[in-house]
Amino acid sequence: MREVRIRDTLSGAVQTLDPGHEVGIYACGPTVYSRIHIGNARPFVVFSLFARFLRSEGYKARLVVNVTDINDKIYAAATAAGEGSAAFAEAMTAAYVEDTDRLGVGRPDVEPKATETVDGIIELIAQLIEGGHAYESGGDVYFRVRSFPGYGKLSNRRPEDMDQGEEAGSASLKEERLDFALWKATKEGEDTSWESPWGPGRPAWHIECSVMAEQELGASFAVHGGGSDLVFPHHENEIAQSESAGRPFAHVWMHNGMVDAGGEKMSKSEGNIFQLKEALDRYGREAVVAYLISGHYRQPLAFGELQMEEAEARVERIRNFFRVHAGPGSGGDSAEQQRGGSGESPPEPGSPVAERVEAFREALADDFNTPRAMAEVFELIAEANRADELPGAAEAVAEMLDLVGLATLSRPEEGGETDERAAALMAERGEARAAKDFARADAIRDELAAMGYEIRDSAEGPRLVPKS
Repeated sequence: MREVRIRDTLSGAVQTLDPGHEVGIYACGPTVYSRIHIGNARPFVVFSLFARFLRSEGYKARLVVNVTDINDKIYAAATAAGEGSAAFAEAMTAAYVEDTDRLGVGRPDVEPKATETVDGIIELIAQLIEGGHAYESGGDVYFRVRSFPGYGKLSNRRPEDMDQGEEAGSASLKEERLDFALWKATKEGEDTSWESPWGPGRPAWHIECSVMAEQELGASFAVHGGGSDLVFPHHENEIAQSESAGRPFAHVWMHNGMVDAGGEKMSKSEGNIFQLKEALDRYGREAVVAYLISGHYRQPLAFGELQMEEAEARVERIRNFFRVHAGPGSGGDSAEQQRGGSGESPPEPGSPVAERVEAFREALADDFNTPRAMAEVFELIAEANRADELPGAAEAVAEMLDLVGLATLSRPEEGGETDERAAALMAERGEARAAKDFARADAIRDELAAMGYEIRDSAEGPRLVPKS
């Protein structure tokens, strides 16, 4: 089994995943107070494809992506919309599922909701109070940060430099400024609440993920993921809560960089969002996925018209490859070709094609380096376009594309416009040559050249090849 390595945010070191145990992955999902933006889609795609790759290498992977459907922001958004918070959160959850389904990378194995986990949350809070790590005050419950010696180890911040943000709670109820909320008493204008030993209220944000992760993956699991903006305070506080209650929690912390719009992190609170639905409508599924995997997951990713045009160009280059190798000029329409292959045999072990596939997989095994992996895809496409024949190339490219969520590009009739005009011209040129109408055949060759194709002879006959 291939060794898979991930750079751990906590230790800063590269950690090797244990192939002998289930690789449980918990990735923080959205807070459903609006439709998600393209920045929210990055972790969804990264962790979905990471789990897919692990399974392809023989690992037993289980992906959990939660839905935060209890939150201050939901109450505020529902009030502004003139709706009840529960119905509003349910509608936004449905929109999230609809939008992420369109990405075509599959659904997580489990998608727990905070509203379905309240009993477990109350139980964990009670344990923290009993252990001296939390205290009740005015119907709220707060975590006592100074009780956890390791606080700050994930974000490498001193407690004095920390601001708990939205989960800070009421300063007048806290023992110390650093403490953060675990449970919030019901406030005026909030239309949902749950009974607890501390009175009616609701869970705070951080405790929700500690409990959902444990309920689905156990007290100790392989990978905890999410955006780098969650390192502090969200993930720092998850560690404090869970470890204070005696849970080992996550072995590896895997954080994706933010999507930047105009040099700033894309976020709903910044007001610079570009909704995923809008991106999918404007650019199409394949271009959006190609964009989201274009940079290393740990690095920030610039978003704008230029970046999306570049993604569209990469997608079209791949489609053109399969139009040639499985469509225009291929001279066949076998079931294999309809699936996006060329009917060729798989590459021989040790062949140049097999070496490209191995380099692609090794790139994904090395801290899930998707840009390096995609470079191998395009190198193989270029080699196949230059060669008269490269057995197994189309099948190999299709295999690689499947692992990065772009399998439909190997079936160009399913993604984007099929270049039926080029196919028709190629057939017409063959008829002109058979009739010795060489003037017409040459004119067609010029027309195909203007469309971006050149004609090359091979043992199977002439082939259309996109100009590089």
